[in-house]
Amino acid sequence: MSVRALVLAGYGLNCDYETAHALTLAGAEARRVHISDLTGTAQASPTETLDGYQILVFDGGFSWGDDHGAGVLLATRLRNHLGEQLRAFLARGGLVMGICNGFQALVNLGLLPMLDGRWERSVALMANECGNFQDRWVELLTEPASPCLFTRGLTRLDLPIRHGEGRFVAEATTLSVIESRGMVAVRYGDGKGKPARGRFPMNPNGSAGDIAGICDPTGRVFGLMPHPEGFYRLSQHPDYTLSREKARRRGGDLAPLAAGDGLTMFVNAVQAAKDAL
Repeated sequence: MSVRALVLAGYGLNCDYETAHALTLAGAEARRVHISDLTGTAQASPTETLDGYQILVFDGGFSWGDDHGAGVLLATRLRNHLGEQLRAFLARGGLVMGICNGFQALVNLGLLPMLDGRWERSVALMANECGNFQDRWVELLTEPASPCLFTRGLTRLDLPIRHGEGRFVAEATTLSVIESRGMVAVRYGDGKGKPARGRFPMNPNGSAGDIAGICDPTGRVFGLMPHPEGFYRLSQHPDYTLSREKARRRGGDLAPLAAGDGLTMFVNAVQAAKDAL
């Protein structure tokens, strides 16, 4: 039985094609589904459900133009029209991934951090501390103690970011619980394999604890601000040509279509879904 993945599309989301492609490369049967096909409209009932899918991806973009806050309207619509389906999806072991705007929607929806199973907004992704939109590559360091299924086998990776509201904030007590339970999955690094320690631009948004992504206590729901679908092949990296030339001078080569760091997260998701079938 193949793993089926649903990637949200529509209303300002703009990373759906790349995300679906990365999932396909990872071995899933990926399908882009418009939000209205899941939730319905004033004129028509829903034509699609979450039944039969094992992976659900809230991809990046600017849903509803980020009116009322990044990811707020997407979260509201899904809560009002898809809440019971989402609960059933999680109950049967489905995996959820939120990328950038998708991460913002997950925290607004309450699917992250989902402490003690509670669907409530207890953390937030606020405006970047630097005061402007950031479009750059960052180093990510994974937390080995995290239960996150998406980061298994990874220690560090490079990924692109492109967001204006990515600063992870939470009350001290909530942050303490997230940290103590290993729910921080990835943090921003300094480019040399060490923590960014809040320094800009290595920590591009001022996130508390250099947090770039968290998971729920089960490790099956994962959200992050960087874009893994933006680095599914080596040639997407800005240093690819330099790295390839260095490899050639050593007598080797770097194939442009070889897997990039981000693809591993999708491969891990597909494998975890297969294990649960």
